[in-house]
Amino acid sequence: MTSPTTPATAEPPRAGQPLVRISGLHKSYGALDVLRGIDLDVRPGEKVSIIGPSGSGKTTMLRCVNFIERPTRGHIVIDGDLLGQKRVGDRVVDLDDRALARQRAGIGMVFQRFNLFPHLSVLRNVTIGPVKVGKVPAAEAEARALALLDKVGLASKAHSYPEQLSGGQQQRVAIARALAMRPKLMLFDEATSALDPELVGEVLGVMADLAAEGMTMLIVTHEMQFAEDVSDRVIFMDGGVVVEEAPPGRLFHAPEHPRTRAFLSAVLGKRRAH
Repeated sequence: MTSPTTPATAEPPRAGQPLVRISGLHKSYGALDVLRGIDLDVRPGEKVSIIGPSGSGKTTMLRCVNFIERPTRGHIVIDGDLLGQKRVGDRVVDLDDRALARQRAGIGMVFQRFNLFPHLSVLRNVTIGPVKVGKVPAAEAEARALALLDKVGLASKAHSYPEQLSGGQQQRVAIARALAMRPKLMLFDEATSALDPELVGEVLGVMADLAAEGMTMLIVTHEMQFAEDVSDRVIFMDGGVVVEEAPPGRLFHAPEHPRTRAFLSAVLGKRRAH
């Protein structure tokens, strides 16, 4: 299948170029326009948080960046490569399933729900991607997995099963599983929203450690203090468009757009009330 909306060229990024370039991104479901023209660059090592009301298109944008959802129009370039497509002569064609899997292996994603395989141990959940997709030898994949489980504080749970873990522990396994593919980009889709309040901190701690280590991250979150603390830039979305973007200090404390001010007043006002 060809696409008339992709650019004529997609050259590898030069020094200073973005790792992620989203251009004119639209996503529709029938008559419903969920994304209505998103333009966003993310530099290597940058942490970008995306906030906004439910239904604003935040999750859909993230799912397009991982090609779980196919854009209706526009294009996404990751590290110089068109996402989900390639040039063949003067045409742009879709990648086959195997090539797409290889491309997506460089993009780690952590979902609201943990999506662990319940019939596999924690260790097998973390090794299955590198072995099946990355063709990493089993012994190497296991060593990598054990190191990552130690990193997220779960080395002692390697041989446990998901049902034996708390929600916070399961989400930390999900982060380790994404990292096992050695991604160049990590996507977090409201990674703490399904957790009990007392378990949120342990997941945010792991995410903050990744941010401090220089991982490039796109983070959809309702945790405003976390977004302020770890982000280089915060994006406010509403109605399928980027309404405002700014460094966190400015966006949270001196937003320019009336819609941003109204949203933050409602969200932060509720939190102060509690």
